[in-house]
Amino acid sequence: MIVDAERVGDFSWYMHDPWMVALQVALALLILYKALGLASIAAFIANVLVMLANIPLRKMLEKFQYRLMESKDTRMKATSEILRNMRILKLQGWEMKFLSKIFGLRRVEEGWLKCFVYTNAMIDSVFLFAPTFVSVATFGACMFLGVPLESGKILSALAIFRILQEPIYNLPGTISMIAQTKVSLDRIAAFLRLDDLQLDAIEKLPSGSSETAIEIADGNFSWDMSSPTATLKDINLKVSHGTSVAVCGMVGSGKSSFLSCLLGELPKISGTLKLFGRTAYVAQSPWIQTGKIVDNILFGKEMDRDKYDKVLEACALKKDLEILSFGDQTVIGEWGINLSGGQKHRIQIARALYHDADIYLFDDPFSTVDAHTRSHLLKSFEWQEVLLNNLRSKTVIYVTHQVEFLPAADLILVMKGGRIVQAGKYNDILKSSTDFMELVDAHKKALSALDTVKASSVSERTTSEEGDIGTTNGKVQIEENQGNESGKVDDVGPKGHLVQEEEREKGQVGFSVYWKYITTAYGGALVRLIVRALILFQSYQIGSNYWMVWGSPMSADIKPPVGSFTLIIVYLALAITSVVCVLAISMLLGTAGYKTATLLFKKMHLCIFRAPMSFFDSTPSGRILNRASTDQSAVDMDIPYQVAAFAFSVIQLLGIIAVMSQAAWQIFIIFIPVVATCILYQQYYISSARELSRLVGVCKAPVIQNFAETILGATTIRSFDQEKRFQDTNMELTDSYSRPKFHVAGAMEWLFFRLDLLSSVTFAFSLFILISIPVGVIHPAIAGLAVTYGLNLNILQASMVWNICKTENKIISVERILQYCSIPSEPALVVETNRPDHCWPYHGEVQIRDLQVRYAPHMPLVLRGLTCTFPGGLKTGIVGRTGSGKSTLIQTLFRIVEPAAGQIIIDGVNISSIGLHDLRSRLGIIPPEPTMFEGTIRSNLDPLEEYTDEQIWEALDKCRLGDEVRNKAGRLNSLVSENGENWSMGQRQLVCLGRVLLKKSKILVLDEATASVDTATDNLIQMTLREHFSDCTVMTIAHRITSVLDSDMVLLLSHGVIEEYDSPSSLLENKSSSFAQLVAEYTVRSNSGLN
Repeated sequence: MIVDAERVGDFSWYMHDPWMVALQVALALLILYKALGLASIAAFIANVLVMLANIPLRKMLEKFQYRLMESKDTRMKATSEILRNMRILKLQGWEMKFLSKIFGLRRVEEGWLKCFVYTNAMIDSVFLFAPTFVSVATFGACMFLGVPLESGKILSALAIFRILQEPIYNLPGTISMIAQTKVSLDRIAAFLRLDDLQLDAIEKLPSGSSETAIEIADGNFSWDMSSPTATLKDINLKVSHGTSVAVCGMVGSGKSSFLSCLLGELPKISGTLKLFGRTAYVAQSPWIQTGKIVDNILFGKEMDRDKYDKVLEACALKKDLEILSFGDQTVIGEWGINLSGGQKHRIQIARALYHDADIYLFDDPFSTVDAHTRSHLLKSFEWQEVLLNNLRSKTVIYVTHQVEFLPAADLILVMKGGRIVQAGKYNDILKSSTDFMELVDAHKKALSALDTVKASSVSERTTSEEGDIGTTNGKVQIEENQGNESGKVDDVGPKGHLVQEEEREKGQVGFSVYWKYITTAYGGALVRLIVRALILFQSYQIGSNYWMVWGSPMSADIKPPVGSFTLIIVYLALAITSVVCVLAISMLLGTAGYKTATLLFKKMHLCIFRAPMSFFDSTPSGRILNRASTDQSAVDMDIPYQVAAFAFSVIQLLGIIAVMSQAAWQIFIIFIPVVATCILYQQYYISSARELSRLVGVCKAPVIQNFAETILGATTIRSFDQEKRFQDTNMELTDSYSRPKFHVAGAMEWLFFRLDLLSSVTFAFSLFILISIPVGVIHPAIAGLAVTYGLNLNILQASMVWNICKTENKIISVERILQYCSIPSEPALVVETNRPDHCWPYHGEVQIRDLQVRYAPHMPLVLRGLTCTFPGGLKTGIVGRTGSGKSTLIQTLFRIVEPAAGQIIIDGVNISSIGLHDLRSRLGIIPPEPTMFEGTIRSNLDPLEEYTDEQIWEALDKCRLGDEVRNKAGRLNSLVSENGENWSMGQRQLVCLGRVLLKKSKILVLDEATASVDTATDNLIQMTLREHFSDCTVMTIAHRITSVLDSDMVLLLSHGVIEEYDSPSSLLENKSSSFAQLVAEYTVRSNSGLN
């Protein structure tokens, strides 16, 4: 999309060249026939040979171009995936390993680039030599056929060859562009031929046309139509309007696939599926657009303030909006980067509610919402009038791992192995289904932990050690900033938004950019050789023509200065020398361009991968991908030739001036003011063209970003029937990108017209001076040669100015890449003078002293003076309302965010004093969003290749994935698709568990680690962690209260400060504590549902 579509558009500049070249060659040969007779046949044959020589080279070029684009696609796909998951890579300390993966993919791309560049160099050599070859063949034929070589005929022939020179010079570029465009068109055509969604998968009928809302009869569905095993099998279901249906089952049972089939996303093999009414969908992985919160909720609908306020209240979003500086006008970063997991889920729930659909599909949206908010949401869904029609009058299908949500459902579907194995009401299934009984028993087992904790009497209170804060009745005594008790931060002005506008250079491209570009490879040594070779080539070209004119007689009755044989031999020798120069130019240019592109790529990507997380939070990936694709392509394939074309046009122009000044110095009377006028025009033009080119680069990033976001959220977009709006948005962004491109073309034509006019005036004046010179003052042959070169003056003059402008426009790609080569870097990965012992951390004690954290200098504090100690070897549960700062605390522990003030000390080592990799490699984490990368099971568990197969199998067995992987054909080498899409969310979370089991860190962080799994799997994970991390410090952020009840300590955060910190039993004894109230609410809700 990024390169191919643009290349097809750029081809419009070249589309007329092929027939124009053919016409020019035909007319030139006709004129040559009039002058030289049968000898012109040699010129025709020479031209045909040049064209034929191009055919195999063009085929090779097309093949290399195709392979190059394929390898570029693979690299860009991997880059996009890595940018999406950069936070995970930094948390695990894997970013340099994945950088080496990108470098590996780039090396494959560079192999094809090298083939492309050198094949292109061969084509350039053929066509640069073509005019000389044609002239040698023509003059040789004249000598062979006995055609007298007089000055007039030679000048006519040279003039024709000069006219032919420009189109023949440009032909390689045209051929290269045709080859590239054909490859791009083939790739676009292949994409357009891909299978569309089945239009007949769902029969959509209007709401009210039947009492039924959803009807499936004998439905069989499969993600892979070629697979013998269907994903969903024998689905038969009939749901009436106003029914709430809960879908439950173990990890990987097909729950999310069931919702996908209702949305028409899962291909249908057989059966019928009918939906009566409009749908609204809430995905398991929240899809949030870059933009304002209000726009994400309205999602294309008109604002209805009453309805909007009710939705915010129902989704418990009002408090969050009060905390945010700009309320619902806050700009959300890419993928909701500046929102917590719970906030993202609630925003997409609000989006669904606001659309007032007939059928609501929820894919476990409450998994990362805190218990208090989840309870509030559940009450809103079931008992309150949320909108004009509450959800009790709607059809609601919700997938859930929360067993306490099941009793309220009118119908429960229990899934196993892609089948609905049980359907009915809660009590009915409980009596008859062993699968359902297993889920409920697991939940009851978790609830029993509540009673155990409540019954236990712990008289001994954990008190803080030196420097810690004390607790009184479970409440932490803290002093808050006066006037800010509500937790609302002050408005920080328009720059308070996380995502800022893209930085754009202004004014003339600095000389330093050109200098850095030409000196990047070998210190510029090759550039000097190329310039010398260009000067020699032009000198030999002019010298050979001068020799032919000087050595031929004015007429048949005048004796020539040299014989015909000597004349041709010397001319041939000069031509062969030109060939050597041409080959040297082409090869050196290819080498210099290739090496420069390689070095700039490595430098830019190293700086990007070493950038702090704040850079990725505030920089949409479209901007980075734009530089890694479009700008890098320009450096790879355009800029070296553009810079060379500029240098060559300058040298050619200087050569023509030298020849014409030999004939008549008076030409400078007009030439100097004309050149001055050209420079004025060029300066006037370039100031606008340069900014337009920069604007093109800036306007392109939103197109890429919107396209990538749309692809990721395609399911959500289609479920709300918003395809047309997103297509329109894409067209608007494309138009915004096309407008400056159109003005670039218009400005170019404006300049061309004026340059052609000035060149014609210069040439006319030159002819007038030459005619006016008295006879005998100048040799007629020299005058003729000056006129011959003057014929190309207008073309060369325009070409030089055009190349100056185009070079400056193209060099902006280098400027943009160099911008990213100077990104501020994270602290050192390893501090050699302060490396911790190999066995550090020893005990896992974490001391936090007056910790203050903000995400950017212009952003408000997120953590406001935390002080506490996590004792080594104990388990601490961290709870708090969504947005209270739980995940920020963990990010600070891993130095994803550097503290604004305060310290974190682990076993006596200040973490800010050691290298990032020394820190992150010693800590383990299971992140809130389970991430898998394209590759294999082995590469996902052990990307650093540190463990044996036996250790990996042991970890898989411990995390209950061993049998699943053994059943796959490739076992450890089984393929994982992009983002792990061929694994369920729960299975991905278990893979993350497998990683920490392999790592065996002394300090383990569970950041909402079991949000995406059912209660039974959650219990298994907790049991595994208790067994294998019994002597480790474990910090657990969880929205399931049962996940933190067996912790030794509980830390409750509120608005970035510690509200409570004590043992669970102590906090539960104090009925007024926030934690006790949270547990009581959870217990009442769970037990009332299960009894």
